Amino acid sequence: MRFRRAESPISLSQLSALSTLAKEGAMTPGALAVRERVRPPSMTRVIASLADMGFVARNAHPVDGRQVLVSVSPAGAELVEAEKQASQEWLQRRLAQLEPEQRKTLLMAADLMSAMVEESA
Repeated sequence: MRFRRAESPISLSQLSALSTLAKEGAMTPGALAVRERVRPPSMTRVIASLADMGFVARNAHPVDGRQVLVSVSPAGAELVEAEKQASQEWLQRRLAQLEPEQRKTLLMAADLMSAMVEESA
């Protein structure tokens, strides 16, 4: 959601990578690139910028000395949680502005989309 991106210290692509690491744990830059569906050089730049800001840590791979593992730092975990909280608060404010009938329509649409996802799984 682009509700407060100007206030965030990181881009949407950086937030996506950071959120993936927070959710799934440490991984190699290549694995993160695959997970985020970007080319490895692009992910290398994202990781470098996040590391420069102190949001991720790079550590030696325990098995393959040629690889590194990227993980979320405590500051990165705090940022992910703050962004998640801000998104939820924004959505709650927006939903509160809707008329009851509009909220009912949204709920019905959400139920329909959930059913579609379950059918395709």
